[in-house]
Amino acid sequence: MFDTMTMTKTVGAVCGSLLVLMLVNWAGDGLYTVGGGDHGGEHAEGEITQAYTIDTGEEEAAPAEGEGEPVDVAALVAAGDAAAGEAVFKKCGSCHKLDGSDGVGPHLNGIVGKMHAASEGYAYSEAMAAKSAEPWTPEALYAFLENPKQAIPGTKMAFAGLPKSEDRANVIAYLAANP
Repeated sequence: MFDTMTMTKTVGAVCGSLLVLMLVNWAGDGLYTVGGGDHGGEHAEGEITQAYTIDTGEEEAAPAEGEGEPVDVAALVAAGDAAAGEAVFKKCGSCHKLDGSDGVGPHLNGIVGKMHAASEGYAYSEAMAAKSAEPWTPEALYAFLENPKQAIPGTKMAFAGLPKSEDRANVIAYLAANP
């Protein structure tokens, strides 16, 4: 089955493939390694330097919310647009309803000012149930809608949150308009 010629071709193919792989690796290191030389781009302190910078035309990122000045949630919600909030609420509508019935998540009728974990018959997480004595103020809703897992660690809500401040304010204005 395997004669000497077949074995020679197989060993030659494997060795040739390894040689090509080594050459491609060497060429890639030469082209893309920062710094060059035997240091692998490292300086004496172990610090790696950047060879070049690509200008994308974007400015440096602004500080994230909460890192700069405090947010006036009351003013944002007062300026919120309930009609725009209704459009954003469609993301929430896959789990939450405004008709008094629970879905995957509890119904949100009259949620602004209502106590946490107040929907009768809904099985809340322990983390949410622990906050049952606290009301859903616009500030609490604003923080929760930004990042539910950070606002109430242990919540069952899998939604990542609404990153835009305006969207959060609009949804709160929409919820406040739907008691």
